[in-house]
Amino acid sequence: MKTTLLLLATFLIVSVANAGPAERLENYTNKTVLIFTPHPDDDTFAVGGTMALLAKNRNRVFVVIYTNDNKGSYDQDMTSERLARIRKAEEEASCAVLGIPKENIIWLGHDDGELEYVPPKMLCGQVTKIIRQHRPDAILSVDPGEYYERWHKTDHRMAAFNTIDAVRAAEFHLYYPEHLLVDKLQPYVVPNLYFFYTTTNDANYFVNIDSTIELKVEAVSKQVSQFEPAVTKYRPDWDADTLKKLKEFYHQDQEKKDGHYVEMFRFATEFNQK
Repeated sequence: MKTTLLLLATFLIVSVANAGPAERLENYTNKTVLIFTPHPDDDTFAVGGTMALLAKNRNRVFVVIYTNDNKGSYDQDMTSERLARIRKAEEEASCAVLGIPKENIIWLGHDDGELEYVPPKMLCGQVTKIIRQHRPDAILSVDPGEYYERWHKTDHRMAAFNTIDAVRAAEFHLYYPEHLLVDKLQPYVVPNLYFFYTTTNDANYFVNIDSTIELKVEAVSKQVSQFEPAVTKYRPDWDADTLKKLKEFYHQDQEKKDGHYVEMFRFATEFNQK
């Protein structure tokens, strides 16, 4: 009897995990979506086309950025403080192209490359509180799946794990009880999870971004400091030839499915689904 019940439970979990969403993400209107990104560029690079679609459809899109990305430069005249300011301005410019105001960007402000050294309980609590405050219809985040985690660099890995831990914590009032007792924030169950930076084999959901690919490429181009020559010796703008090559590369490199530009996700429901 126990074996039968266990098999039935496993079947139900797999069935729910493999089922598609009740409403397609790209059809959302007047909903709330939280996007969790390790750095102020991963959101644009991974899901910029989807972000533009969501904004175009009058959804409330909030981008939560774990780090200030203040380390990734080879320019020895660059300082961490200056780089953080540059990356902040670039992220705001990218989001503006995609239709997301800077007021909807939430900076957690942790140092680049050091997210795993932040006290885990504090970090999980920060994100749990944001989830309870905004009560999103969907969360988009780095895939914490077991097959992809081995390829994550440190901040990506930590952001992936911390976000899904916070999704779990947000459901139960005894996790961070001060949110309810002090801030009057009720527990919340996130209904839909879309994981990006997933592997091709794990992807089970594709968003057609034909209508927003140009916006995505334009938004990517705002991240000047993330590309050469600005990584080696910072400059705030592009020369025309390098910018043209960058845009050509992103048109060629963007994932395609059935002849269409797409962004791929691993869709799941509930914090414990695979």
